Order: sequence, then structure tokens, then C-alpha cells
Amino acid sequence: MQKLTKKIANEIVRETSLRLQRNVNIMNTDGIIISALDKSRIGAVHEGALEVLATKKTLVIYPDQKWEGAQPGVNLPLVFRNQIIGVIGITGNPEDLVDIGELVKMTTELMIKQEFLDSQLEWKQRTKEMVAGQLLKKDPSFKDIHENLRLLEISLVPPFTSIIVQISERSLTNRAFIEQVEGAIGKRKGIVSFINFNRLFIALTGIAESDIPERVASLHQLLKSLGVKFRIAYSLPFYKADQFSQSYKDCEITLEISDAATDCASFANIEVKSLFYQVDETVAERFSHRVLKNFDTEKAETLEVFFANNQNIQQTADKLFLHRNTLIYRLKKIIEDTGYDPKSFEDALVLQVALWIFQKKERKSGS
Repeated sequence: MQKLTKKIANEIVRETSLRLQRNVNIMNTDGIIISALDKSRIGAVHEGALEVLATKKTLVIYPDQKWEGAQPGVNLPLVFRNQIIGVIGITGNPEDLVDIGELVKMTTELMIKQEFLDSQLEWKQRTKEMVAGQLLKKDPSFKDIHENLRLLEISLVPPFTSIIVQISERSLTNRAFIEQVEGAIGKRKGIVSFINFNRLFIALTGIAESDIPERVASLHQLLKSLGVKFRIAYSLPFYKADQFSQSYKDCEITLEISDAATDCASFANIEVKSLFYQVDETVAERFSHRVLKNFDTEKAETLEVFFANNQNIQQTADKLFLHRNTLIYRLKKIIEDTGYDPKSFEDALVLQVALWIFQKKERKSGS
């Protein structure tokens, strides 16, 4: 049964008294005044309220009538889900209050309903935050996870996908933002929770691998329409719930090493590159330095664009706004300096790995 809390009672008294310019009392199911414009009356038993609670009917008290703890006015039952949860009393001439009493009652019951819905949303979101926190642990408690998911009426069904939304600018509150995101991915298809103020974590559940791009596209479109500045990273699908921790790390490294100008990136596109970001740093840098020697950013950019354009000289020259011969000269210099030919498959593979490690070091020193 919903209880009439002091918080909502005080809010009702404040709002209603302000509009009516009259004293308003709120009584609980024991007939005790729990909120009133006249603070001296709080804690007193209101006999008129007890009568309303007993009869379930509105009670009008006239000046010549005596009810302990009551003053002339109108007292109405407050009903929520077909149960009386309290009484609202409006002090004044009963003749002036009969017409507005029902309107005040209706407005008050709407406020109570909204407060209940808000508290339910708040409780559900806190529960989702607990589930998300557990999922991201190395050794999650699936007993706690499944108990909370049962309360939320959400099932943890494979395949799973992790999504990170890194936000740099937004205007919506956390709750409004989460509601919009849940609408885009499906209300029962994921756990949506803020990890911190600027990072949203989404654990998708029961969505087929073939449908993931469509869900991510819907999310991307929503964020664009809301005017949010963001970057999205999403993991490969996986089938064991204890892999959420690793998939979250995959999303983090996707944000770190994918093109910063790309606002939506998949771990699948950087998976190979990520392997070289996770090897021993000393070993990796030794390899990169041996291959590239005294490489500079111009050579790095040339190689990066050359590989991105499938080693096509004309496309690379166009992309870099260079004359074809200038690009050929640069590629020759790379061969002379490194001993590796970027046009050869095996040499290109060595150069690509060394380049990734070089870029990692450059990014780290520039951050």
C-alpha cells in the first residue's frame, strides 16, 4: 500500500495553500496531522479526518459543530489505487469550499500518483545501477544480478553486447536521457546506467548479432536528434554473462584508438589493432623503434593513409593532396629508412604493426 509521506504531504500543503490562500492540512490514516500551513497543528489528532477515514466520505464541518482538533472547512478522502491513504482538510467557510474541494482532491491525488511513479522510476534506476555494477566486476554475483533482474522483469539472455556512450555535452537530466535511450534500444532489451556523469553503459541482452547494427544506428540517430555531443563504442557479441567486464574494456580501447572524428565505432573494426595495444609496452616500443627507426609524423600520416586506401597510390595522393610523384618519393624514403616496402604484403604487415605502436606512444605523450 502506498504511504502518504511527509515529503509529498509538505509539497501538497505548500502548493495548495499558495493557490487557495487558505490553511490546508494533510492527515495520515491514523487521523494525525502530518503537514499543515499552521505548523502548531502538526502531530494533533484530527477527529474530522477519523470520521472521513471511517465513512470514506467527504465531511463538511460548520462553525457551530465541534470536532476535536478540527476547524470549520471541508475534509476529503485521498484515494490511491482504490484505497484511502489519507485526508486533506481545507480551512474556511464551508459554503466557499464545497465547489473547489473536489478539484483540490483530484489535483492532490494526481500529485500523489506522480510522486509514486517518480519513486518507482528512481527505485528501478538504482536497481539497474546495481546490476550494471555487478556485471562489470571480474567476479560478478549472479545471485544478486538475477534477483534484481527478476524485480525489473528483465531476463539476461544471450547473445550480449556492451555499449559505451561517452558524452561531452548534453542538456537532458540523467533520468530523461536514460528513458530516451531505453526507447531506442527496447525497454526490456538492456540495462542502461550511468557509470559517471559523462559515460553511459548499456548492456544489451537477447538481441541477435544481425540486429545489433540496427539498434546502434537507432541509438546514434536518437543522440543526434537530441543535440548530444557523443562518441559510441560497442563490443563484439558474446554468450557468457561473466564476459561483460572484458567487453567493457573492449569498448574503452575502441574509444581510445579509433579515429576521434568517428562518433560510432565497433570493436570489430579495431580488434587486430587492439592486440598490439595490450602487449608489454617495452617489448612493443622496442619492435616499433627497430622497424621505424627515427620516424616522424609526416611519414606516419603517409603510411596510415596509404594503408587506409588499400595501398592505392593515386587514391592516397588525392587524399593527402599530393602530386603522385611526391607520394612515390615519400614511399621510397620510407623503404630507404626502414628497409621495409609498404607495397609488399609481408612488409606492409610489419610496418602497420610498428605504426600502431608508434601512434599509441604519440597519443600517450600528447595526452
